[in-house]
Amino acid sequence: MRFARFAAGLAVALLISVPALAAPKPNFGPPPKWVEVAEVPEAPPAEGAPAVQTLLDDNQSRLTPQGDTYYNRRVRKVLKAEGLASLTTFGVTWDPEDETVTVHSLRLIRGGQTIDLLARGKKMLVLRREQELEKAMLDGRMSATQQIEGLQVGDILDASWTHSGRDPVAGNRSYDMEGLGFPGVAGRYRVRLSWPTGTPIKYRTTQGFGEPTETQDGGWTYLTLDAAGVQAPKPPVGAPPRFRRLGYMETSSFESWNEISRIMAPLYDRAATISRDSDLRAEIDAIAAKTQDPKQRAFEALRLVEDKTRYFFIGIGDGGYVPAAADQTWARKFGDCKGKTALLLAILRELKVDAEPALVSLGGGDGMNERLPSLAAFNHVIVRARIDGKTYWLDGTRTGDRSGLDALRPPPHRWALPIRAAGSDLEQIVVPPLSEPFLEANIRFDASKGLDTPAAMQVVNRFRGDAANGLRQMVAAVPRADLERNFRQQLSGTMSWVEVDKVEWKDDAAQDAFEIHMSGTAELDWRKNPDLGVREYRVTASSNGAPSYPRREPGPNRDAPYAVPFPLFIRSTTEVVLPAGGKGFTVRGPTSKETVGGVELSRAAGITDGVARFTTDMRSLAPEISATEADAAARTFRRIASEDSLIRAPL
Repeated sequence: MRFARFAAGLAVALLISVPALAAPKPNFGPPPKWVEVAEVPEAPPAEGAPAVQTLLDDNQSRLTPQGDTYYNRRVRKVLKAEGLASLTTFGVTWDPEDETVTVHSLRLIRGGQTIDLLARGKKMLVLRREQELEKAMLDGRMSATQQIEGLQVGDILDASWTHSGRDPVAGNRSYDMEGLGFPGVAGRYRVRLSWPTGTPIKYRTTQGFGEPTETQDGGWTYLTLDAAGVQAPKPPVGAPPRFRRLGYMETSSFESWNEISRIMAPLYDRAATISRDSDLRAEIDAIAAKTQDPKQRAFEALRLVEDKTRYFFIGIGDGGYVPAAADQTWARKFGDCKGKTALLLAILRELKVDAEPALVSLGGGDGMNERLPSLAAFNHVIVRARIDGKTYWLDGTRTGDRSGLDALRPPPHRWALPIRAAGSDLEQIVVPPLSEPFLEANIRFDASKGLDTPAAMQVVNRFRGDAANGLRQMVAAVPRADLERNFRQQLSGTMSWVEVDKVEWKDDAAQDAFEIHMSGTAELDWRKNPDLGVREYRVTASSNGAPSYPRREPGPNRDAPYAVPFPLFIRSTTEVVLPAGGKGFTVRGPTSKETVGGVELSRAAGITDGVARFTTDMRSLAPEISATEADAAARTFRRIASEDSLIRAPL
């Protein structure tokens, strides 16, 4: 299975002019002459197979300085009725600006007879289908689809097609990623790559892919893996992403990450400029007059980009990699990560703040330093600013930041590639443990009037950082009645025995915090202990964020580390005001401080001034722990979960 090149960048709108399309429709014809058309193998055993069985997964690529061509063929058999729905439609997508697609075959094989479904594309529907428009994304890709008529259980669907194109930003550089992406056992899996001998192309495989063979013939170098009865490796449960990346092969002609940095630098240098007559200069002058502090200037610039330009992904034409000019983004009042980054850079440079763009990956950064260099490794771009010897990472696609530059934590992208004219290597983004809880969950019951009287209840949840920012934006956007209903339902989901009378909230932006307050009554369940003859109230233990480390099945990377929720810091407190000033009442619960599986756990239980108080602090110290540590930690967390926290009333 081929993992198609994707536009790194991020979005576009109704005001954007759409250029004329170079390839608005698919072509139809035979495969390129360099393709070796495979024979369809016998089907693997049907016992234990999925509803749709892969007979052939064939991927052939020709990588040249003039452009790259990717041939694909999928032959699949419907074994069960449950598989019919997944094969009702055949479709291909392509970027009409710099790609062409040719469909070679679409046929059914039934009982030894072949039924041609293609009919030169007469039944194929071609659309410019913006499937992500509701997510503020417009990529300009075309799709051609055809319904598979008359499909039956036992049929074999055979489809083949080719993508060709040249990335205008990458120039004469090539990249390809192949991987085992099918369910069950495939009858045959083949990868066959070729390039002009002497082209400096490197390849790298991950566990479970197999070792390809490199040969040369007629001025071409071939890299081939051809295997029968192949099954995709299963990733180890709970492992960090870099250990779950199994059964892949990357091929790249980029010489280094440094080269990519240099390729991208002119694009942002051109975009990050402001014309002399731009009305943006008045905004910049206002910031400059407001403060001389570079940190405050940088934060005001970030707020300007966040608040006065909305996000919309622009991927049409060169938009996948090329940023819109700062003036254009400001005039439109919208932009994607590239346009917003160029705009923020232009403002910061006018304010004499040292800043540069930096490519990152949303969700795919872990282990980037172990991969081959490519533009496809990135799907986002942010700003790297240096102020007083400290690095700050600024993301213009965020919204609602109000608490200053120091409140912005390093993003979780793991690695960044600064974009510089002289080039740069990957830079690790270090995320330290949290020094303050991002959530303080406090609940207080007033049972001073007696055990059988409904207790007054007060809940105060204090959020910090991105959690506070998210709530701040929610409160600004959602009707108050809907918010109150939502907060009530969230509390009743875990505490159905409480009744909320009032919901309030408070924004403490100066402290990077947001608080939700709820009050009402609760029926505390004071149960009689039959052995002791006294009544007890069991305090609900807090398990927010507690990691779990399930046992792994045999397979690749079974001994990989386990991921830990990071950064995490939650403080939960439960208080019960006792009758008679707490006279005769006792508590049972752990009072300890220990580190378990990369998590610092502090607990305390006691009675002070007639109030029973139970507190738990849970703070992760690192993003992962070894498999050996995880096994011991799982046992410890099971013990912790079984420990009682209770209040015991006097006889």
